[in-house]
Amino acid sequence: MVAEIKPSTEPPLLESSAAEPSHRARRGRRRRAIREAAIFLAFAVPNLALIAVFTYRPLLLNMYYSTLDWTLGAPTARPVGLANYADFFQSAEAGQVFLTTAVFTLATVLLSMALGLLVALALNRKVRGAGLARATVFSPFVLSGVGVGLAWQYIFDPTVGALGAILRGFGLTSPQWFNNETLSLVMVVLVYVWKNLGYAAVIYLAGLQAISSDVLEAAAIDGASARRKFFSVVFPLLSPTTFFLMVTSTLNSLQAFDLIRVMTPLGRGTTTLIYDAYLRAFGGYNQAGYSAMLSTVLFGLLVILTLLQLVFLEKRVHYR
Repeated sequence: MVAEIKPSTEPPLLESSAAEPSHRARRGRRRRAIREAAIFLAFAVPNLALIAVFTYRPLLLNMYYSTLDWTLGAPTARPVGLANYADFFQSAEAGQVFLTTAVFTLATVLLSMALGLLVALALNRKVRGAGLARATVFSPFVLSGVGVGLAWQYIFDPTVGALGAILRGFGLTSPQWFNNETLSLVMVVLVYVWKNLGYAAVIYLAGLQAISSDVLEAAAIDGASARRKFFSVVFPLLSPTTFFLMVTSTLNSLQAFDLIRVMTPLGRGTTTLIYDAYLRAFGGYNQAGYSAMLSTVLFGLLVILTLLQLVFLEKRVHYR
């Protein structure tokens, strides 16, 4: 008689042992993900809180203040809605302020980038003293804007300034830099470019040193001249660097304040948007609400220009 063999209802030992490590692995990954998320939050939350308190909160408060008729320090304020905006855009000074802002921004950005590229090309050589020359070019950028403004204020002074003394040595008369609105703007633009030239030069120098020597050697083998090599090879490869400098330099120029404040305290010919906001709040006008409106307009202008650059200029950037 043959005994009947019943199939076992218990799972095989091999499947049980394989399922247990898989379950442990999932549990280990879950714990590791939770631990990494906790570490991320521990580092990110304090920074996000600081940004919210000291950046976004003042921004929102400034937008609210722009709808008030308020004198700085006064305990009460009168809501006026968008009246401050209407008064500014309907006034005759709005066009002049925007024109001064545009001229200052375009002049400083284009001159800083063009001269910075030329200086970077000169510094991108393996010669003795190159490190010292690079440090010398970059050093004005890290100097205090107030100190730079005071030093150049004395240089441009028609009576006791070094520039006036040099011109008088050639039998010339020093221009009245501080009394002529056009010359005041030219003076501030020149000093701003001198101070920020090193920033553009260092960024361009980093871009030049990132270009592969193989590409340049291939162009030389093909018989490309130095001029053709620069415009057909080097400059296109610098397009990401140029785009970065275009965005950051534009934002910095629109927010330039210290040199304007020190060199032209009355803002004759140099009243940009940000400096007009300062004058309205602290320059005797006592219009804190109007000043907040100008700051909000400047913020909107910064956002619009940045988006336009990202949408239109980035298409021409060749990332390698």
